[in-house]
Amino acid sequence: MNQITFKNGTIYPESIVVHEATTYFLVRLPGGGKQLVVRGDTAVFHGTPSDDGLIAPLTPANAAALRQRLPWLNPTPLGAQTSYGFGDRIGLATPGHVAAMRATGAVGRIAPIFAQQSVRENTRIGRNPQLVMDAATWGLLQTGWREPWGADADHVKQVSDLPPFVAAGYTFYTIDPSDHVDNEAQTDTVETLRRKAAQLPWQDLNTEYDAVYQTYCQAPFALDGLTLTFAEETLLRALVKYGRAVAHTAVITQALSAQIGGQPFDLEMSVDETDTPTSAHEHFFIANELLRREIPVVSLAPRFVGKFQKGVDYMGDPAEFAAELAKHAAIMRHFGQYKLSVHTGSDKFSIYDEINRQANGRVHVKTAGTSYLEALRALAQDHPALFRQILTLAHERFSVDRKTYFLDCRPENVAHSPQLTDAQLPGLLDDFDARQLLHVTFGSALDRYGASMLPALDEAEAQYSAMLVRHFSRHLQPFL
Repeated sequence: MNQITFKNGTIYPESIVVHEATTYFLVRLPGGGKQLVVRGDTAVFHGTPSDDGLIAPLTPANAAALRQRLPWLNPTPLGAQTSYGFGDRIGLATPGHVAAMRATGAVGRIAPIFAQQSVRENTRIGRNPQLVMDAATWGLLQTGWREPWGADADHVKQVSDLPPFVAAGYTFYTIDPSDHVDNEAQTDTVETLRRKAAQLPWQDLNTEYDAVYQTYCQAPFALDGLTLTFAEETLLRALVKYGRAVAHTAVITQALSAQIGGQPFDLEMSVDETDTPTSAHEHFFIANELLRREIPVVSLAPRFVGKFQKGVDYMGDPAEFAAELAKHAAIMRHFGQYKLSVHTGSDKFSIYDEINRQANGRVHVKTAGTSYLEALRALAQDHPALFRQILTLAHERFSVDRKTYFLDCRPENVAHSPQLTDAQLPGLLDDFDARQLLHVTFGSALDRYGASMLPALDEAEAQYSAMLVRHFSRHLQPFL
C-alpha cells in the first residue's frame, strides 16, 4: 500500500481501509473533532470534495453508508461463548475498549459487545439506539477492528421499546420482565400463593396448573452435582414469582421475531433487578419454561445473592456466593443452551475468578457506568474546574437520581468541592461513596455539562483510552 497522507489533519493509522478500490480513513482535525475521508467511490457518502478526497462528517447517514460498504462494522450474534458488554454512556469509549481487548490478549477469546445502552439510560441522557450504534461504528473504524462484535438492546421492558433497536441493527436483546416479577411470593403464605397461582395468565403460559405440577413435583431432577426436589410450596413460589415474567418474555420474543424479519439474534432474559435472589429451584423453573416454549435464550441473568451495586466491588459473603453460584452453574450445564449473565458486573474484582471457574467460559459480564467514571477521572486530572461543577451537581441531584438504583452510598461521606484541592479530585474515583454518587447522577451531569464534557474528553482522547485499558485489564484478565 502506498503511503497515505492528508494535509489538513492527522490520520488515525489503524483506520485506513482499502476495500474494493476505495480508501477510507479517519482524521483528527487541528482544532479538534474528527472527519471521515473517502477516496474512490464516494457515491453513497455526504461531504465536501477536496484534493484530499471527500471530507465527510461523522453523521448517522455516513455511518450507515460505511457499514454498508465495510461488513465487519456491522454487529453479529455471538452465541454462548464468553462475552463482555462494554457500556459507553458518552459515545467516546470504544477506542479504549478495543485497546483493552488487545492489551490483555482477549481478542478471539472474549466476544465484545461494543454498542450497549439500556432504554433507561437512553432516556436519561437523550441518546437513542442509532447514536449508540454509530458511536461504536466510528470507534471501530478508528481502531481497525475486524473481529465479530455485538450490539445489546439492554433492559427492554415492553414491545414498544423494540423498533428503534431493530431499525438500528442490534443483534443482542436483553428482555427485562422484572416489572412482572412478584417479589412478595418470597414470603406469601401457601394459601396466598394458591390464590395468586389461580390468577396467572394461563392462556399466555399455554398450560395449566396440573400439568405444571406433574412436570416439577413427580420426581427429583438429578443434575450435574445438584439434585433439585420440588415440593408443591417450592413450585408455587417459583410459579407465582416468575410465571408472569415468563409469559411477558414470550410476548416480547414473539414481537421481536416478527420485527427482525428472520435475521438471527441473541436473546437474554434478565431478572437481576428484583428484590430477592433467584433460588436454584427458581432458576431451573425459569430456564425450563423458557426453553419449553422454544424461547431461544443464549444468556440468563438471575438475581444472585449479595449486593451487585453500581461501580463498586461485590458486597456479601464470598463463600455463600460461591455455593449459590455452583448451583446456578449446574443448572446452566444441565440445559446446555445458554450462559450465565452477570449484570452490574463492573468492578466486581473479588468474585471474577470464582465466576469464571464455575461458569467455565459460559458467561456474559455486563458493564456500563464504570467507563463513565473513568471519563470523570480524566476530567478530574485535566479539567478540575469542570469536574468540580459535576461533583457539586452530583450532591444536588443524588436524592432524585438514585431512585431507580439499589445503593449503599452515603453522600455525606463525600467531600464537597471547596473542601478539596485539585490534586485530591482524582482520588474520589477510588472512593466507594464518591463512585456511587458520581455514577448514578450521570444523566444530570451530561444534561447540564455535556457540551463541555465531550470536547474536553475528545481533547484527552489518548489519556482516556489509557485509563480504560488499565481499568478493563483488571476486568478481562480473570476470564482469559
